[in-house]
Amino acid sequence: MPLTDMSLAQLRAFSPTVREPADFDDFWRETLAEARTAADLAGEKARATRTPADTPITELIVEDLTFPGFNAEPVKAWAIRPKGREGEKLPVVVEFNGYNGGRGIVGERALWALAGYAYVFMDTRGQGSGWGTGGDTSDPHGSNAAVSGWMTRGILDPKQHFYRRVFTDAARLIDEVRTWDFIDPTRIAVTGGSQGGGIAIAAAGLSPDVWALMPDVAFLCAWEHGTDVAVSDPYQELARYLAVHREHTETVWNTAAYFDGVNFAKRITVPALFSVALMDDVVPPSTTFAGFNALASADKAIEVYAYNGHEGGQTYQWLKQAEFLAARR
Repeated sequence: MPLTDMSLAQLRAFSPTVREPADFDDFWRETLAEARTAADLAGEKARATRTPADTPITELIVEDLTFPGFNAEPVKAWAIRPKGREGEKLPVVVEFNGYNGGRGIVGERALWALAGYAYVFMDTRGQGSGWGTGGDTSDPHGSNAAVSGWMTRGILDPKQHFYRRVFTDAARLIDEVRTWDFIDPTRIAVTGGSQGGGIAIAAAGLSPDVWALMPDVAFLCAWEHGTDVAVSDPYQELARYLAVHREHTETVWNTAAYFDGVNFAKRITVPALFSVALMDDVVPPSTTFAGFNALASADKAIEVYAYNGHEGGQTYQWLKQAEFLAARR
């Protein structure tokens, strides 16, 4: 597979023009306020719960988490932590999943807990049937006419877009994790690969006091540029939509700007470790670099996997992340 984008030198300097709505901050402030108010009004019906998971795993504490996300709607997650650490305040890693993956079967992801962290893996509403072992969270909202997938669901109105709900779920999960008595609320890191990396960037932008941001082969940055250069889905969902709905071009890009990782990155100042793969034919490397280069963080680094595709660094990158967090504990 050849390099799919610019040279590395060009990528390191790449800073595309990304639309930024004048009311970007107000839009998200109001969105999160509405979600928190909805949970307050719902009372006990929206209360988060953690119950012991049905699993043969005996050496970790594994819990099935349900928490109130967008509109106080129930969102599922796994919460896993090491045993024998009672009385300690554990650092936490919150992870978000890739496109059309779900939280899967309990215990599939345990490395962070085995490394001494509390670990939370969020289900993505409406997804979970494209690969992996399934998801458990519905998305009870409709959409305008849309291309198969999630990029164009609600694309004519930012208040109706799919990622407004998902990004709100992510921020509300961080709200919930902060309340747990066994975690250190000053050490909540966010991570994820592909779509999960894009959600992590949004979560860090919406929860500015997180400890660290660690997205891998991050999707959802520089949407308009990504659609121009990507050769495959999910960005091509937008191209197919606009090939039919020619009259909606400006509306589409104005809506997309509310969910563009570049606009969140401009507001992020926490330590950040990104990764990118130069042979990635799903998420063009220039889109990931657009998000990384826009970061306001003084403490930031990006690992480059020159000969990998969308799989990125995999466990090699996890080891880099573990070292990154250990140096900042």
